[in-house]
Amino acid sequence: MTPVSSHSPPGQSPLRTVQVLGGGNAASSAHVRSLTAGLVARGVRVTVCAPFEADRAYDFSGVGADHVHVPRSSDPVSVAALRAACADADLVHAHGLHASFRTVLALSGRRVRTPLVVTWHDRAHADGARAHLLRVLERRVVKAATVVLGTTSALVDRARLTGARDARLAAVALPGPRRPVEPDDPDRLRPKVRAELGAIGRPLLMAVGSLERHRGYDVLLDAARVWRRLDPVPLVVIAGEGPLRCELQERIEGEGLPVRLIGRRDDIADLLAAADLALLPSRWEARSVLAQEALHARVPLVATDVGGIPELVGDAAELVPAGDARALAASVVRLLGDPERRALLQDKGARQAATWPTEDETVAQVLSVYDELTRPLPLA
Repeated sequence: MTPVSSHSPPGQSPLRTVQVLGGGNAASSAHVRSLTAGLVARGVRVTVCAPFEADRAYDFSGVGADHVHVPRSSDPVSVAALRAACADADLVHAHGLHASFRTVLALSGRRVRTPLVVTWHDRAHADGARAHLLRVLERRVVKAATVVLGTTSALVDRARLTGARDARLAAVALPGPRRPVEPDDPDRLRPKVRAELGAIGRPLLMAVGSLERHRGYDVLLDAARVWRRLDPVPLVVIAGEGPLRCELQERIEGEGLPVRLIGRRDDIADLLAAADLALLPSRWEARSVLAQEALHARVPLVATDVGGIPELVGDAAELVPAGDARALAASVVRLLGDPERRALLQDKGARQAATWPTEDETVAQVLSVYDELTRPLPLA
């Protein structure tokens, strides 16, 4: 990120902000780290309230922020810790529903109203009574927020329908890699990764994301039954961890599916670079990190036509209906047999990725919101 001059005018103390993070979402955590680095570079004082494990994973302290441990809980102790951290803040910015709800509790009852910005990176997923509870939390949060930023138009619309006074589309960049790029020649690294995964002499299909119901991996396994008839048989590799691991593994073994679960990985860029296709079978996605990484890496993407995906990828990916295993299987079979179509998607993907906001543009947009909300009122 390009260094810039201080954001604070001469003679004025720097803007004091608190970023509140639940720590459970990789996309929002990476965004907060990128945003924090940009704000600090512009002379803004930043405190990040997040669990210890989030700071260890994303090193907010390493980019110049103060870190305050606040557990992923809305119990009185956590709320009190958050209230103390926000005591001298000019503005508080919460990311995600649960972090936002804790922040609303922490800021309630104060004599001086502190501007609260809330970013919705995704939609919370639940069924039954828990789904009703999440809707109640959403209403409480958006009515208390000064501004709600949604990472997709669908999330902005949802915030407005839920009661937000001011909801806007957020510029959110795909943060660059935190670890140094390996000096290896990609043409040498690709066969090495494919050999490790067991994809020698066969197509490699990559999916990345937590092993949860809304990710649609049950549909992906249904589609993999069709691919067993191909010669050579493609290998599907799913990188991620979550509560459905045992259930998915039982299906893979019981049905003899050409699918591998490899758990959580920190080398997603290398895995994608080695893949022939990237797969995103989710029932809902906002601003998918996998979709962005695939297009950046020039890997053809097959994704479901849900949430923010169409808005994000345009015509640079093959889109299929959510929950339709036949459509997913057929789209993959067509692409594997059509190298010209794959090359076209690679070129379209690179052009589409070039239209997305940069990290600098993301920081600039957020700072403009902060300026608007903290600007002193003119004297009468």
